[in-house]
Amino acid sequence: MTIANTVVLQDYPQLKLIAWHWQGCNAIVEEEAFALYERNWRYIDEATLKPHERQLITELSNKFGHGVMNV
Repeated sequence: MTIANTVVLQDYPQLKLIAWHWQGCNAIVEEEAFALYERNWRYIDEATLKPHERQLITELSNKFGHGVMNV
C-alpha cells in the first residue's frame, strides 16, 4: 500500500527485511524504497516475492529508474 508517495514497510515483506535499519519507521518515501531495492537487491529472495511487491518494484522502477533497476 502506498500513501501520498510513501510505502508502508509492513505491506512489503522483502522491503521490510532490507529496511531493518529504519527502526520505529512504518513508512518510507517511494524514492528511498526504490534506492533500497537497488542497493540491496542481492538480499531479495525473488522466489518469495509476492505479486503486489513485484508490482511495486515495477512501478518504482518505471517512476525513478526509467524502467530500469541497476542491480
